[in-house]
Order: sequence, then structure tokens, then C-alpha cells
Amino acid sequence: MDRQAVMQEQDLAPPVALPMLSPAARRRQLKEKAIAALITAVAFTGIAALVLILVFVAKEALTLVTDAAAREEASFSKMFLPQMVRKGKPLGYVWQPVSGVPKVSMIPLFIGTLKTTAVSMLVAVPLGIFGALFAAEFAPRRLREILKPTIELLAGIPSVVLGFFALMVMASFLQETFGFTSRLNAVVAGLGLALAIVPVIFTVTEDALTAVPRSYREASLALGATPWETAWKVVLPAAAPGILAACVLGFGRAIGETMIVLMASGNAAIVSWNLGDSVRSLSATIAAEMGEVVVGSPHYALLFFIGVELFLFTFVLNMLAGVWTKKVIQRLKGGAG
Repeated sequence: MDRQAVMQEQDLAPPVALPMLSPAARRRQLKEKAIAALITAVAFTGIAALVLILVFVAKEALTLVTDAAAREEASFSKMFLPQMVRKGKPLGYVWQPVSGVPKVSMIPLFIGTLKTTAVSMLVAVPLGIFGALFAAEFAPRRLREILKPTIELLAGIPSVVLGFFALMVMASFLQETFGFTSRLNAVVAGLGLALAIVPVIFTVTEDALTAVPRSYREASLALGATPWETAWKVVLPAAAPGILAACVLGFGRAIGETMIVLMASGNAAIVSWNLGDSVRSLSATIAAEMGEVVVGSPHYALLFFIGVELFLFTFVLNMLAGVWTKKVIQRLKGGAG
């Protein structure tokens, strides 16, 4: 039988009847479709809300570019280049947006944010990572069951409570111990921030370490490595992407935290790299000044511009962390880094 005859017989064959769905199966199918549509709608609602927030913040900040009066008062050169503070004095960086001659330098705010964030990360990253390593690899089971929930509960403490603790307890103790000139400074604010981000870094890191396959540990121990060598040279590198994600989350929490820095930093926009001096961060500036600013003024647009800067900082950091994480995963899989 040739090919054409076979095709003709197939065309003449009666169609195969599909099985009919029962009413219960149809209802279940419709229910599943409705649930899927609801979940999709909720997901897109969250994305749309985020986009609208970004559009609103960017729209208010664009006044610095579109309005001539705002450009004259808060131009990019005045924000990032040294300006004349007083006649006969050298050029400097001053944040004083409410004055006869507004001074809107961002440099003191950048330095204050960098100092407090650096102090908090220098304290929180080692504590969070090594605490998670101890809990995941060395702690007895009963201690782990107590240790992990206790540290995770610290993440639920309101930031205003941590700020009050830093203001009333830590500030006096650190000044008496180290002899700081300013009672409220970058060290106090940074340590207060560390209390807020240690639970975040600990939790994510511990989950990443626990997710490392047990075969990695068994193979290392079988080759003669000690438990500490296994944890340090095998488990930690294998969990590096998750640990990096924990550090990025902690950094984002530190750079965006408001109440702790507002209460414990001293809120002085000073250009100084001394950690014992008072500081003023970007987020604390928004919180302290937004309630009294004139809506639509250059100062108002300037505060929204600070919000755009904070978003760009965290976005660029997350993007760089994602690229680095992909390279680490490729190396672990044996691919080209």
C-alpha cells in the first residue's frame, strides 16, 4: 500500500471521541482556573503598586529639572560640588536647605549614611554569618531549636524600640567607655542598626547553610577533613550565593532604616570621617524634614530626589550581587566563570 492510500484511509477514519468531563471535574477545573487568575491578579497588583510608587517619587523629584526656580536653588552643582559657605571662607559642603541662602550639599548626607551603614555591616555580617555557621554545623540539636527561634524573634522588635535603647543605654555606655566627644554619633547609630540586621543575616544564612547537600559534608569528612575544615572550606563556599543574598538584604535594611538613625545619630550634617562625630543619613533627612516642608517647593522636590538616590543605591547593589551570584554558581557547577 503506497503512502497516498494510507493517508486517504486516515482521512476517512472517524474522529476519536474525547471523554466527557463529569460535572464535578468541570467545577474543579473552573475552580482551579479562578484561583490561578486570582493569584495572577494579586501578583500583578503588587508589581503595579511598586511601579506607581516609583513613578510618583520620580515625578516629584523631576521638579528639580523642569522648574527654573528649583534648578537655581538646588542645581546638581550645588548638590555635589563645594560651594561658598561664608564670604572669606574656603568652599565647603553644607546641608542647610532652610535659610536665607539655601545650602543643599548631599556630601554630608552621603558620608553620614556610609559611616552608619559601614559600622553596622562590620558588626552584623560576622555575627550573623558565624552565628548561623555555629547553629547549622556545630550546635547540639536542643540548643539549635532554642537559638534559631530566639534570634528570629529579634527581627520582630520595632525599630523605634531599638533606637530608644541605643539612645538611652548604648550612647551613654559607649561615651563613658571610649570617651566620644559627641554622645550620639555614627558608632551608636551603627550598633543600633546592627541589632536590627543581625537577625536578617542570621536567618537567611542559616537557611542557605542548611540547604547544602549532606553528601558534601560526608565526602569532605571521608577524605580526612575535620568538621571545622569541612564547614569553612566546603559548606561556606557552597552556600556563598545565599550568604551574599543575606548580606545584600542586611545592607538594604541598614541603608533604608530611619528611626534608629534618626534617634541615635545626632542628626548633624558634618563632613567628617571620624566615627565619633554626629552624622545625618539620607533616610533620616527625609523623615526629619518631610513633615514641615512646603509642598511643591525646591526643598520638597529635593527630599524626593533623596528617595530616588536611595532606590538607585539598592537597585545597583542588587544587580551587582545578582551578577556575582551567577558567577559563583557557575564556578560551583564547574562552568566557565
